[in-house]
Amino acid sequence: QVQLVESGGGLVQAGGSLRLSCSISGRTFGSSIMGWFRQAPGKEREFVAAITWSGGRTYYADSVKGRFTISSDNAKNTVYLQMNGLKPEDTAVYYCAADVQYYGSTVSYRGQYDYWGQGTQVTVSS
Repeated sequence: QVQLVESGGGLVQAGGSLRLSCSISGRTFGSSIMGWFRQAPGKEREFVAAITWSGGRTYYADSVKGRFTISSDNAKNTVYLQMNGLKPEDTAVYYCAADVQYYGSTVSYRGQYDYWGQGTQVTVSS
């Protein structure tokens, strides 16, 4: 069993920055991939970024590429999402997710992720 707890959300003005954290407890595996997703009101949950637990390979949605950075501290069992240049359209609940048996295929498919956190609200004002 894996538990994920997000933190770091809040209210920020457009152009500002936030850093989200995802604290991981329970078992983790070298073959895991950790992802960040977001869901705005009335919209589908969408992929934001992902990082492989072993090797730190990163992936990003086109909408956040160049503005967001995903990273991990394996010793602290924590994944981060640094968000810079925030826009009002980034407003959403952000979720951390874990795929504990990642074999190098898709990274953005919600159904591949086995565990999810409860989410943290990010609101960007114009």
